[in-house]
Amino acid sequence: MVSASVCNGTAFHPSTFILLGISGMQDQHAWIAIPFCSMYILALVGNGTILYVIMMDRALHEPMYLFLCLLATTDLVLCSTTLPKMLTIFWFRSHVISYRNCLTQMFFVHTAFATESAVLLAMAFDRYVAIYHPLHYTSILNVTVIGKIGLACVARGLLFVFPFVILTERLPFCGHHIIPHTYCEHMGMAKLACSSVKPNTIYGLTVALSVTGMGVVLIATSYGLILQAVLRLPSKKKKDAQFRAFSAYGAHICVILVFYIPAFFTFFTHQFGYHVPPQVHIVLANLYLLLPPVLNPLVYGINTKQIWMRLFGFCLERR
Repeated sequence: MVSASVCNGTAFHPSTFILLGISGMQDQHAWIAIPFCSMYILALVGNGTILYVIMMDRALHEPMYLFLCLLATTDLVLCSTTLPKMLTIFWFRSHVISYRNCLTQMFFVHTAFATESAVLLAMAFDRYVAIYHPLHYTSILNVTVIGKIGLACVARGLLFVFPFVILTERLPFCGHHIIPHTYCEHMGMAKLACSSVKPNTIYGLTVALSVTGMGVVLIATSYGLILQAVLRLPSKKKKDAQFRAFSAYGAHICVILVFYIPAFFTFFTHQFGYHVPPQVHIVLANLYLLLPPVLNPLVYGINTKQIWMRLFGFCLERR
């Protein structure tokens, strides 16, 4: 059962791993899959609709909508990296995954998360420019600049996640090959190794605290400056503007918190959460990959009336 090995004390890689699913709840897997499948369908439909409407209407090819396209694309990748395999585990008891497929899934899970974190930061910057530099908004964030920002978001994800693959590849897996989870992630795989995983732990914490944590700080700073600008408006405009700002950006912040809080909980549970029930850990680890793709089209779409107006127009034209 060993597909790759190097003598003299280096990596032994198993041909397969076994994903258990939600430990202790195997009897309920078939029922648990129903809400997860429903949310996955909602995520596909919601994000697919946003992409379709924006791509079909050239009037929506503006910075805010192009960033929304980036977010919708990332959301589709984020939820599709884990949900299909999880559903096959729950409904068809397909627990086996090859070592290479597990490593590939781990890579895409963390890359999609890191990319979405960067896209959320870019969207916060977009709103900052729109508020503080409204006259130069479209010239500052033109299509070329947005394209470069999109590439930078992906490159950032690849840059910080690729070392996870290298660190995992160097580990010898000479014990059992059972992962008590629904998908493959970095520390979930590393914990099965029969050698020191200290480099994996240090690098994982560094990325979580410095990279992801810095993203949270910058997003909070951007929204803080936006609200500060709204609060400084003349009294005649102040009340209405404050209401619109708090309703729109308040919803945005809630979605961002739903994205980051379960993610940080999952990261730190691997390191310090020895008394956290595995069921809680696994469910939250799935929700932070699924809930944002479900909520983002609703929150950003509802606060962007033009998208739903265009969608309604398309439906009338079809008739």
